[in-house]
Amino acid sequence: MSRHVILLTDAHEAPAYELIEALRIAGVKTLIEGLREAEVEAALSRRNPESRVELLEEPPIAVLYEVVAGADMVELHGAIEHATASWPGTPIIACRRQLTGYQHLSVRGLDGATLKRLGFRAIADKAAQLPAILHEIEGHGSTGDLKLPEIVRPVTKTESFSLPPQMKARSLRAAFQLVSSLHFIGDQNSAADTALAGLTSLLQADRWTIYLVSDSKTTGATELESIAVLKPAEKPAPDSLDDWRRLLIGADDVPPGSESRATKLAAAGMGTTRKKERGQHTIAVPLICGERILGVLEGVRERRSFKKSEMAILDALSLPIASALANAVRIGEAERLSQTDDLTKLHNARYLRQFLLNEIRRARRYGSNVAALFLDLDDFKRVNDAHGHLAGSHVLMEMAGVILSSIRDTDAVARYGGDEFVIVLPDTGIELAGTVAERIRAKISHHYFNGGRNLKLSLTASFGVASFPEHAASPQQLIACADTAMYEAKAANKNCVRFSTRPIQVTKRLNDLGLASEATEVDDGKAFS
Repeated sequence: MSRHVILLTDAHEAPAYELIEALRIAGVKTLIEGLREAEVEAALSRRNPESRVELLEEPPIAVLYEVVAGADMVELHGAIEHATASWPGTPIIACRRQLTGYQHLSVRGLDGATLKRLGFRAIADKAAQLPAILHEIEGHGSTGDLKLPEIVRPVTKTESFSLPPQMKARSLRAAFQLVSSLHFIGDQNSAADTALAGLTSLLQADRWTIYLVSDSKTTGATELESIAVLKPAEKPAPDSLDDWRRLLIGADDVPPGSESRATKLAAAGMGTTRKKERGQHTIAVPLICGERILGVLEGVRERRSFKKSEMAILDALSLPIASALANAVRIGEAERLSQTDDLTKLHNARYLRQFLLNEIRRARRYGSNVAALFLDLDDFKRVNDAHGHLAGSHVLMEMAGVILSSIRDTDAVARYGGDEFVIVLPDTGIELAGTVAERIRAKISHHYFNGGRNLKLSLTASFGVASFPEHAASPQQLIACADTAMYEAKAANKNCVRFSTRPIQVTKRLNDLGLASEATEVDDGKAFS
């Protein structure tokens, strides 16, 4: 066999497509071997050496092992020991698996020094590095130091935030105002806007832009997306240093691919870069948090280049700006999780309260309606008793999909508790709400739930419908009225829809739900907040 490598993977992990594709383009064949399957085969071979047929005439160039962020040290040791025993003298290369979405912000990977101490001879941060690493191995043999390609590898910043010396008092004040304003911002766009607005008090530029860096899901190539653009020359100057926040604006529409060459180099891990492009002076500063380049800060001038002192200021401020971008994701994700049901991924009761409060406030203002559907699955306990709680949990997840497919994007559905769900329909009267409830009821009764085991379970649900302001004067009363109507549906042989008939006389149900003390009819819904 010609040039080839062994790709060692866990049995439950599929190898990254871009890794195999990069090797194929480089003319290197990839033999994939599951780690656990290989361990079993090695054990059998030790018992009967003749049972293992050697299919390879030549040893592999290297053994590759994909390392995910937060990898277990015991598994890494096991992979290295197996590779060393199976292919003695063959270099072992760690290939970092790139994470997507929010994952890379919440999980920290092992640094290169730690991986090398474990026994990896080289570390490829991206698939594009592998051909060059393999070429170095073939040139130096199985021993010797490797000079890895410097491109693509992220720059790591671990130093604490410190401003350059000899800054003027006015600039120091502006810098610390910028940093302090970035704390506790809940979304990335606001953090980027705030950062750019603060920079206008420190340094002049014809345009400031912040890009986010991500990997394409299809090609694996690095992509840049602008999330904030500021052109101070087009905005009135602030009257004083304390008025810099007046410069906050939204991001302009920057066409994809219009970023500068300097920005692309900074995103590729080449550090802070200055270039003259298209008759303009550009500076690009990577925004690094941990071991990841989250984005790039780009400044553009037409008349003069950026000085080294200005580069030092931007380089120092890049750390708190990157931290603010990362923290905004964490804060937003934490807020989302606090309002999401863990099992069904629907909204939870906390989100429902705030959503219903806002919708009733809006309905009061514009004289519209808000409807609530309270549904409870009929005899759901029999599913848990007959098939176990895991099957029951899977049925609840399936139920969430059935309900979501039957409502509008403007509606909200929440798991209220157990097998109870509440659906809020803004701008919906009682008749239309009843039609929606009947549609969902029929869809549930005709659906077969597999419980994760192809069980084909048939279920039904009982519905209670109430409307604001017809049946209730507050969010608590609306939920309680719908809940009372649902119990009337239960009493009517289940699998049906019932409407609230007693608008204000719901004290008993409020007591049952623990809401009686909050059920006062207040104008602004304050008792619900």
